[in-house]
Amino acid sequence: MTSKLTRRAFLKKSSLVIAASALPGDCLLLRVSPAMAREISHFTPHAFVEIATDDTVTVWIGQTNLGQGTHTGISLIIAEELDADWQKVQPKMALAGEDFKDPYWGMQVTGGSTGIRHRWDMFRKAGAGARQMLLEAAAKKWDIAPAKLSTRESTVIHPDGHTISYGQLIDAAQTLPFPEKPALKAPEDYRLIGSDKERFDIPDKVAGKTKFGIYQFQPDMCIACVSRPPRFGAEPESYDEEVANSVTGVIKVVRFANRVGVCAENTWAAMLSREKLNIQWTPGTMPDLDSGTIKRSLQEGLTKQGAVAEETGDAAKAMTEADVTVDGDYTFPYLAHAALEPINCTAHVEKDRCRVWVPTQGQTMAQMMAAKITGLPDNKVEIMTTPAGDGFGLRSEPDPVEDSVTLSKIVGHPVKVMWTREDDFTNDYFRPGAATTIKAGLDKEGMSIAWIQKVVAPSLMSRFAPQSVKNGVDSTAVQGIPDMVYKLPNRHVEYVMTDLLIPVGFWRSVGYSYTTFSVETMMDELAAKANKDPVEFRLSLMEKDSRPYRVLQLLADKSGWADTVPVGRSRGVAIAECFGSSSGCMAEVSVDEDSGGITVHKLVAVIDCGLAVFPNAIKAQMKGGAIMALSAAFHEEVEFSGGGVITSNYDDYPILTMAEVPEIEVHIVQRVHPVGGTGELPVPPLAPAVANAVFKATGVMLRDLTFKTDLLKKT
Repeated sequence: MTSKLTRRAFLKKSSLVIAASALPGDCLLLRVSPAMAREISHFTPHAFVEIATDDTVTVWIGQTNLGQGTHTGISLIIAEELDADWQKVQPKMALAGEDFKDPYWGMQVTGGSTGIRHRWDMFRKAGAGARQMLLEAAAKKWDIAPAKLSTRESTVIHPDGHTISYGQLIDAAQTLPFPEKPALKAPEDYRLIGSDKERFDIPDKVAGKTKFGIYQFQPDMCIACVSRPPRFGAEPESYDEEVANSVTGVIKVVRFANRVGVCAENTWAAMLSREKLNIQWTPGTMPDLDSGTIKRSLQEGLTKQGAVAEETGDAAKAMTEADVTVDGDYTFPYLAHAALEPINCTAHVEKDRCRVWVPTQGQTMAQMMAAKITGLPDNKVEIMTTPAGDGFGLRSEPDPVEDSVTLSKIVGHPVKVMWTREDDFTNDYFRPGAATTIKAGLDKEGMSIAWIQKVVAPSLMSRFAPQSVKNGVDSTAVQGIPDMVYKLPNRHVEYVMTDLLIPVGFWRSVGYSYTTFSVETMMDELAAKANKDPVEFRLSLMEKDSRPYRVLQLLADKSGWADTVPVGRSRGVAIAECFGSSSGCMAEVSVDEDSGGITVHKLVAVIDCGLAVFPNAIKAQMKGGAIMALSAAFHEEVEFSGGGVITSNYDDYPILTMAEVPEIEVHIVQRVHPVGGTGELPVPPLAPAVANAVFKATGVMLRDLTFKTDLLKKT
């Protein structure tokens, strides 16, 4: 398909903002001239806000729609401070750009439950500043002090009852400067924040209209499948290009980096041609690597001296004085992200620009990768972020961007790179495998007085930000231990960095996904040794009235912890504090003595994430995260052999089935605190809550993930 629409004509018909500048402070603006504003009939006081003459409010968003409801939540914040008519608010995904970078991290990325908590003040000021400009425009029109006017539902209201809509004020408002310190609403005046509006993205998803990255099509586009090394560190020695080219529809076979790509007219031709390449690979870096080797390496790490991650008090001395000691060893497998939508990216490299359509969590990294390959400046690389079918951290990696941009540059067409499910599993950046050992001591009163722990795990940050690894300690590998919620007087924590050349990356809740399990299951063992209730034991070690303290209190209340447990069932609890929030979980389970099978009947989850901007989304995240954590605890583990990954699809990486999903109840602590994260929070306390319930029922503590339920069989 061709079009005679010129770029100039396109700009006239569109609502694109094409001039940018930044004012002092943290309010980053996109501004257009008054003449251009009249031409496009939009008022754009801020990068995040655009108001049209028909009163439509467009909220431009830089965070990826991963299904977590963030686009609606962000819109609620800005519309609240703007006093906008919610029925006329619409969120739109923005191009990658400076204005949408995380103010703390300096890059545009969706992860770490930062979508709202890192930009809370920015979003509020964007809406409040726009509202103030509209008030001032109306005040000039009516020759009255702005303080005498009020706003409601995208309307400015005069004391005598006259009104004027925002859309009628945009020409006048456009000439005004954006206020540096706009007045913000008090929480008691909120009418949108904290409400449960319908999510913007749900109707199109239900109707099958959402255009995920995998559905992206461009004129004259070809499809590419890339063959990557089956073993870590391997390179292609030879391949049969002639046979691969013989497949009908093949456009070009391309060798680049350590891989070979096939560009074709359709997906089937690309996949078939790739199979016929018959690539002969070098042995790789560790051809004998397998799951057994990995487990032995992690266990051997526990015998080595580690770098000190925390030293509080004198744990060694306190341990000698302890009346009771408890030892525990724990192992954790490598985990895949197993996102529903396979990895994909579409790119079109042209002479003076590069366009990329990708469901990415890392826009800045994608833009940098494309700019490096093409030699174009960043402002000539347009990253169009599509909705994504899950992410969990993997979509921050720029690999598919590298493939698609490289191939488009070579073949001269738009190229959509498609990964199969097998590609996804074998080329993942996995949640690191880990091992840890704990020795803890109690005094005669049953109080915890000593804690010694060693963690063996690969380093995530050595690849992303090596400067953050200080004195041999990667904080992400031990997070949840030095910063545990318990105030223990004597703690010694070590970290042993191991490198098995297996690519690792961020997985939902990062290090907390395994450290919290070790800490929380040990807490139940200590409570049992002290002959104390697990909830009361934990509360005695927490700072009174702290976030985790209140979460645990509410959890005990809402779960009926003190009530009689149904016959044949038992309950366990666990708590976590991370990503600016605190969460807890109660699991109610039963154990079949003959098979060792565990049935989780009910979960009660509690979260304190500060001000609850969008309660429905918070509850959905808590439920979805709990299911994901249950799946990892019972089923998930990546297997290795012959120097590479042998797990290839859901048939050998089973995930939780609908029949296994228990009743899930979620409660939100109603307290105004700084806004915290949500998406990561349900994962850390889930598995230990289940293990603690099993411990209560059987006296056996499951210290390994995934759960080894054969230990529970009645002998």
